Amino acid sequence: MTDPLGELSAAGVAVWLDDISRERLTEGGSHTALAKLLDESHVVGVTSNPTIFAGALAGSDDYDAQLHDLKVRGVTVDEAVRMLTTYDIRWACDVMRPAFDASGGVDGRVSIEVDPRLADQTEPTIAEAKQLWWLVDRPNLFIKIPATLAGLPAITAALAEGISVNVTLIFSLERYRAVMDAWLTGLEQAQANGHDIAKIESVASFFVSRFDTEIDKRLEKIGTPDALALRGQAAVANARLAYGAHLDVVNGQRWAALKAAGAKPQRPLWASTGTKNEAYPDTLYVEQLIAPNTVNTMPEKTMKAFADHGKVPGDTVTGNLQSAEMTLDALREVGVDYDDVVEFLERDGVAKFDASWKELLAGVQAKLEKA
Repeated sequence: MTDPLGELSAAGVAVWLDDISRERLTEGGSHTALAKLLDESHVVGVTSNPTIFAGALAGSDDYDAQLHDLKVRGVTVDEAVRMLTTYDIRWACDVMRPAFDASGGVDGRVSIEVDPRLADQTEPTIAEAKQLWWLVDRPNLFIKIPATLAGLPAITAALAEGISVNVTLIFSLERYRAVMDAWLTGLEQAQANGHDIAKIESVASFFVSRFDTEIDKRLEKIGTPDALALRGQAAVANARLAYGAHLDVVNGQRWAALKAAGAKPQRPLWASTGTKNEAYPDTLYVEQLIAPNTVNTMPEKTMKAFADHGKVPGDTVTGNLQSAEMTLDALREVGVDYDDVVEFLERDGVAKFDASWKELLAGVQAKLEKA
């Protein structure tokens, strides 16, 4: 029998689950649904976001007992959300701890996001990151900080405090380079502050499918044969060039000094890898983004699809950097404004997570009233 997820892991791609819920942490008794994915599906990490949490709480009674206690204590809805979400994340960290230990602290990571309403505020984001790090209190935690302009100095500050960071909502190559600079600066400051930088991990979450969704709309509006022929190619090309930018940094002198002090590289993480266009293969953003020292965080539907019929032909990124550049050039030639696309996607991404957070708050408020 073939084992596509095992082959993917062997090719250097860490398989992470893009989902969390109380049900995953309770279903199955002592061998929970999440533990089963760790043991049987090569899953070595978990990511969460406001949308995932809003969905997890919306139709579940698994949180009712804790909601009752929170109501008795008279906590605010904001505090209730933090207690509910950090409880799940702490539990998931404990479930994933074997992967953390086995990988020397590289994998086995679980991510929780700072309040998305703070995306354009540096100091509150730093304070929130520190609070979440203290509240969950697990070495295999990642604090997700958005790669907004206000988020960049927060990323540096969090790392300088010894906090491991998952940088989220990256769409543009220029912003990704700024993220890597913020990461390097954070490690340098952490070292100066006396932290053991070997224990500080980071990933950079480069969003994929949303890129194709937006650019395909623009290509269809342009409507020329040359434009239509480029549909479904932009996201993979953009991500491949991001990996090229990553290689430039890890082959540089600045990183060499940190590496000599024990630091681990910031891995590119492919996020939003479930295909949104049914015309595209359901494993597209996994098969076309195979490269060493990367992470692919997948919705369970995508993970199951890859386990069923995914292919691992080897590294599908490194040898295709030139063709990726040609694809982005072709997009510009037919009239797609790259800078406008990435600016829109960042604004839209922050707005969607903000809306999900408000949905989460409203849902918890309603459940508290009924508890």
